[in-house]
Amino acid sequence: MKILIAPDSFKGSISSTEAARIIESAVKTVSDDIRTRTFPMADGGEGTVDAILLGTGGHRIVKEVRDPLGRPIQAALGWMPEERTAVIETAAASGLPLLAREELDPLSCTTFGTGELILEALNLGAETIVLGLGGSATVDCGTGIFEALGARFIDSGGQVLNSPGGKLGSIAEIDTSALDPRLGSTNIVVASDVTNPLLGKDGAVHVFGPQKGVTAELLVPMENDMAHFARVVSAHTGRDETDTPGSGAAGGIGFLLRSLLSVTFRPGIELIMETSGFTDALPEADLMITGEGRVDGQSLFGKVPAGIGRLAKQHGIPTAALAGSIGSGIEALEEHGVCVVHPIVSGPISLEEAMNNAESLLFESAVRLIKTIRLMPKQ
Repeated sequence: MKILIAPDSFKGSISSTEAARIIESAVKTVSDDIRTRTFPMADGGEGTVDAILLGTGGHRIVKEVRDPLGRPIQAALGWMPEERTAVIETAAASGLPLLAREELDPLSCTTFGTGELILEALNLGAETIVLGLGGSATVDCGTGIFEALGARFIDSGGQVLNSPGGKLGSIAEIDTSALDPRLGSTNIVVASDVTNPLLGKDGAVHVFGPQKGVTAELLVPMENDMAHFARVVSAHTGRDETDTPGSGAAGGIGFLLRSLLSVTFRPGIELIMETSGFTDALPEADLMITGEGRVDGQSLFGKVPAGIGRLAKQHGIPTAALAGSIGSGIEALEEHGVCVVHPIVSGPISLEEAMNNAESLLFESAVRLIKTIRLMPKQ
């Protein structure tokens, strides 16, 4: 039997690389005659750099940049010198895991550090930049990124606004005359699993804002400020990207990327499956094992388990998913190739306890899954 192991991260507890290692160890504990290959996955968020580098042989470059609150932090980008390609995650410099819960501040958090990583990629001579959108702590519509790249955001009195993310409603004009000219000749590929528009009940503020500290009292004023900013951007560019799928990604970064640059959006999971060698290895597999922190009906929309399941189903290969928690709507995943969703917890447990013991829980769950599979009669 040959098993391919391709999990996403179990956010806040286990990286996709660690998850793949743990699951493989569990498989070998049950039976050392099962052949395995591991392919850590990501959907554009945390783990995207490592997942792509594992498949391409590139390396990490660490640079001091600003975190979401403007503090110095060491963040890494992936660099493939032969391909002249850089891989950047917004989560590396602008991500939620960089802040404690009490530090979440949607009116102060900025994506400036992600812009600094993009500048580093340009300085390296990147001809292609893969930018993974996901896991950001920001709702600044990407203004911090473009501030770092040379754009200026100006209020009605002619004053340049520094860290304009929390002042979207005060921006009256955008000056892109000093935007780094190298961006115009760089192929920018945006890896994102998000199809949400910028505004409305399915937009950046209402859907993703609460997890980033947007309170119920802030929802309407922040939505109004973002709508105002969108009108300013549309007046500047002559086109309106607010309803374009993916514009709401990473607190509105998708919108400003689409508006100010020529970019190509790709589902993160598809991009990583291609670059990692996963698609070439898949036809030889008898079983797929994937997983992530939470699996529910929303997993159909660009998430790793559904993406893995769909591709495996095309080759007639069953997929099992290990999940930190299971929500409603998982039945729909069966149509997309995920035959079973297996929880990693075996009984009532607090979130804190589950997070603290995630590695052992994942290992034990994978052992139970493989033992169950070994009981099945061979066809």
